[in-house]
Amino acid sequence: MDQNHQERTALQSHVLIFPIPFQGPVNCALKLAELICISGIHVTFLNTDHIHRPLLRHTDVLSRFSRYPNFQFQTIPDGVDHEKPVSRDRFMEVMSAVDAVSKPVFREMMISGSLSRSSDRPVTVLIPDACLSFVLDVGIETSTPVVCYESISPCCLWTSYLNLPTMIEAGDIPFKENDLDELVKSVPGTEHILRRRDLASFCRSDDISAPVIELIMKEARAIPRAQGLILNTFQDLDTLVLTQMQSLCPNIYPIGPMHSLHKARLTAPSSPETTFSNSIWKEDETCLSWLDKCPPKTVVYISIGSLATMTIDQLLEIWHGVANSGKPFLWVRRPGSITGGFDESSVPSELLERTKEMGCIVDWAPQEKVLAHGAIGAFFTHSGWNSTLESIVEGVPMICWPCFADQQVNSRFVGEVWKVGGGHER
Repeated sequence: MDQNHQERTALQSHVLIFPIPFQGPVNCALKLAELICISGIHVTFLNTDHIHRPLLRHTDVLSRFSRYPNFQFQTIPDGVDHEKPVSRDRFMEVMSAVDAVSKPVFREMMISGSLSRSSDRPVTVLIPDACLSFVLDVGIETSTPVVCYESISPCCLWTSYLNLPTMIEAGDIPFKENDLDELVKSVPGTEHILRRRDLASFCRSDDISAPVIELIMKEARAIPRAQGLILNTFQDLDTLVLTQMQSLCPNIYPIGPMHSLHKARLTAPSSPETTFSNSIWKEDETCLSWLDKCPPKTVVYISIGSLATMTIDQLLEIWHGVANSGKPFLWVRRPGSITGGFDESSVPSELLERTKEMGCIVDWAPQEKVLAHGAIGAFFTHSGWNSTLESIVEGVPMICWPCFADQQVNSRFVGEVWKVGGGHER
């Protein structure tokens, strides 16, 4: 194939990327979008209104992506009326709103609107977050190929999503007893690794008709029907589950770690490494100069990600623990992450004094830069997939404190499969 033909094909191709409206998935999807842009392919990035507003407020994505004439943002209504990013307790509220409001609008865009075959540049490939199973239905209706992108970990995707119908059929879900240490034998490949407590949090539901179970079941049925599946992992890390997954999804593309690939492709060999922010919260870079003053591998980095929460009692227990450890600590306390009306005036004065001596607390941090800093010695993490993969890449051992979604499975694999940390359930 000659170069001119390749260039014409690239210009004619039009990829639509559609993430679910949460920080982690949008962050990864933007990296994927930029990597595709570099190849000369036209990309439309479709955000829902709720996530797009804070993204524009706290990042330079508009100016950064303006260098690509083959890129455009589009937004779609989602029926979510609150201005601030939500925590995990409102996950299903957001997903239900997207299903009710965004789905019909998206279908109209693809059938007769700005993305349709009658438009100036019709979409030729759909890359949705796999959680948006309705995109696959629209792809089939419009004869548009769909390659799903999965923002959760492959180990959770295989064990708790794709095998959820299998576990229900085998009687493993709902749990019949309260022994959470019983091994789950119906998931191929992990029969001697996975306990009930290690399954994704929704697997503990007593009601298999619960909305979250129905959402996951739709996703589990949709993924094998897509033309391909993009995963943020690499073969050597996830061979155990990728081998099994190919029986359902033969066209798997493990192109991760996404953040490392993105950094490598966008940083010129003679230039210093650059990290671009896709954060919907304002990043406090002052913590990096604080880290510069700390000895190598001494700092405990604490962050529970963009959706997880903790109670005041949990906050104080962790706070006392790190203060009594004698190790310096950098703690990210995302606005809204502490439930129950936290007031610092109720914190013991000696704990506050100890924190002034050895701690740094910020609302949000540039995590990739933090984990790459030589002062970091350990990561106290909620075990979200982006955080887990970023920590593995930088060789930072993890103390896992999983909360929901894929985090329980990730924590188990961190300790028992990859041997890069250990976990404790809440």
